[in-house]
Amino acid sequence: MSDFSRTLKPAAGGGSDHAWGGHSMVMGGPVLGGTVYGTFPSLMLGGVDDFDEAAGGRWVPTTSVDQIGATLMAWMGLPTANMATVFPNLSNFTQKNLGFLA
Repeated sequence: MSDFSRTLKPAAGGGSDHAWGGHSMVMGGPVLGGTVYGTFPSLMLGGVDDFDEAAGGRWVPTTSVDQIGATLMAWMGLPTANMATVFPNLSNFTQKNLGFLA
């Protein structure tokens, strides 16, 4: 899992540059489906969601892979006391467990 993504604006060579913020899909029997977590950006270069000073189309995700991973690992039995060790960036988010598993 990764927060890796690509910019919306094409690079000089015709490709795209590295960015942050992609999509994750979780599937399985205990998954409480039918819900999208986080918010989608406006996808407007230079818009309110574009955090690139050059309006390159770099969006900061509202839901982190750390939150997704912590939710999965809590379901698998990882003690809450160990979450910060396994997911050091989890402290940056108010909601630690997204609650998508029964």
